[in-house]
Amino acid sequence: MRKIYFILFLFFISFQNLNSQSLQLSVYSEVSIITVGPGNEFFETFGHSAIRIKDPVLNFDLVYNYGMFNFNQPNFYANFAKGRLLYRLGRYPFHIFVKNNNKDHRWIKQQVLDLNQQEKQAFFQFLENNALPQNADYYYDPYFDNCATKLRDITKEILGNRVQFPDDYASKNLTLRQLMNKELPWNHWGSFGINLALGTKLDKTATPAEYMYLPDYVFTAFKDAEKNENGITKPLIKKEIDVLSYPENKTSIVWYNPLLIFSILLLIAIVITYKDLKSQKQSKWFDFIVFFFTGILGVLIAFLWFFTDHKTTPNNFNFLWAFAPNIIIAFLFFKKKLPSWMKYYIRVCCLLLFVLVIIWVLKIQLFSLTIIPILLMLILRYYFLNKLLSSEE
Repeated sequence: MRKIYFILFLFFISFQNLNSQSLQLSVYSEVSIITVGPGNEFFETFGHSAIRIKDPVLNFDLVYNYGMFNFNQPNFYANFAKGRLLYRLGRYPFHIFVKNNNKDHRWIKQQVLDLNQQEKQAFFQFLENNALPQNADYYYDPYFDNCATKLRDITKEILGNRVQFPDDYASKNLTLRQLMNKELPWNHWGSFGINLALGTKLDKTATPAEYMYLPDYVFTAFKDAEKNENGITKPLIKKEIDVLSYPENKTSIVWYNPLLIFSILLLIAIVITYKDLKSQKQSKWFDFIVFFFTGILGVLIAFLWFFTDHKTTPNNFNFLWAFAPNIIIAFLFFKKKLPSWMKYYIRVCCLLLFVLVIIWVLKIQLFSLTIIPILLMLILRYYFLNKLLSSEE
């Protein structure tokens, strides 16, 4: 709740713009790239990026923060689900930005850009114009339009071909998903959910520029970037400053993590399947739970794929195990006798799992490692159901 009130306060003071059209920065002004370490919340795992403009002569020190959002905005959660979440450029005193991160024990690094007076003024006017209430909102995308990519794009727009970012950090040819998974604890519910929801667009090799959707790579790219000025090439960064120094926050894994829960389900499935094979009877309640659960997830995947504006949810092969029709099939298990065509449905489900393994091996799409117990559970129950239905012929 403290953070919500803080964000609302920042929205209020963000509207108090300077008259940037007439205000000229002094020669002592500085434009800096600000990188913040991970926070304690899961959505803060990737860190944060912002821009600082300081002018001791004009007596102001501001941060321009493209990572502002308001939980209380109308239809917040619906818009988030649909991929239409509005973020806002917040503009407020830098000391407040530092104070807030200091409370959360997040490190802050500052990179002062080596700019001439005209370039400093261009940054200032661009950001002041963006901070106006009518311009401040933008549709957030976690991979292609976020607080980190904004810094890359603004710098390129202002400096044009005078700035060159390095590409050596992209030599391992990682995908957007691999870059994301490097930052996330693999056995975390958030990691499971993200990898479940996102499709193959994340599995294409990222360009060096696309690496910069992560604040750490923004820091690295600017650190080694070069600027051409009057035919002379020089480093873009003039100096680096540690504003706050803290050890890196690590996202904790709860004891009821996905691997543990899904492994318990697998053990239960093994015991139940053994008893069912021995008695040649079906535990219908268990199959209902399995099919209903996978069907619900399949419906969610289909919704994100076909009915939202998310750029990264289409072409999601998780549907091969989280099969949406299962939600309907689940209710057939309450019938006294299963329909004869059910064995063909089960065989199709087995084929889908085989295709999923091929897609995983070929790296067409990478899946969360935590679904392995689920896949084994499905194979086990599909095997039993196929055997049971075949014996009834």
